[in-house]
Amino acid sequence: MKFLEAFLLLALILMVFSVASVSAETRIRCASTTSTQNSGLFDYILPKFEKKTGIKIDVVAVGTGAAIEIGKRGDADVVFVHAKEQELKAVEEGYFVNRHDVMYNDFVIIGPQNDPAKIKGIKSASEAFRKIAESAHPFVSRGDKSGTHTKELAIWEKAGIGPKGQKWYLEGGQGMEKTQRIANEKRAYTLTDRGTWLATKDKDKLEMIIALEGDPALFNQYGVMAVNPQRHKHAKYKEATAFIDWLISKEGQQIIASYRDKLGNPLFYPNAK
Repeated sequence: MKFLEAFLLLALILMVFSVASVSAETRIRCASTTSTQNSGLFDYILPKFEKKTGIKIDVVAVGTGAAIEIGKRGDADVVFVHAKEQELKAVEEGYFVNRHDVMYNDFVIIGPQNDPAKIKGIKSASEAFRKIAESAHPFVSRGDKSGTHTKELAIWEKAGIGPKGQKWYLEGGQGMEKTQRIANEKRAYTLTDRGTWLATKDKDKLEMIIALEGDPALFNQYGVMAVNPQRHKHAKYKEATAFIDWLISKEGQQIIASYRDKLGNPLFYPNAK
């Protein structure tokens, strides 16, 4: 009986220590775009940051527009997205502080291997979109106010075309990886970020090609910013700043640069100043 009592007491002590350890653990929430998640970047860099600092990061991966709104509401501590104009506007409005460029890659237009709209070889993304519209070949839009969706709409505007409501224009309302899958199933074109494309094209067995790349208009800048603690006093600004400082440090930038696909292609290029 005494042995049983001692055993139960030991178990209770261990449980108390375990609960205390969990409650003492520092966690912050990062609202981010789906491309940082779909590309595998977070799975690669976050364990390294957590090991160095002891700060755990819970990621909410949504479209950039939704991620910024989450931060504005104070439902995150840090936001890591790719729509610089929206980010700077939100900083100016006082929702965020300590914004920095972190890295970049580019957008590409992907489509069926036989390129039915004949856009391969075209240098301008807006001209490629115009040819897709003229051919009435299916185009899948994320349609989710993400950074990719914002870029796509800007290209349509430059092309002088309003695609919404056209039979060939499909709005998926999904993240980037799922949008690529839909485009693959529909034998359609779509705009994607190169990081997600390189990380998922083989895994998802996409029978598609990069039909257009290299237009300077397809530059894709990523930035990070902390939720303003003056606006949301519960925000963990100290820990968020530690994450930001690490991302833009020499160590963080080198780790981002070292993340590559199976063929050794870099998925993101660090450019913090």
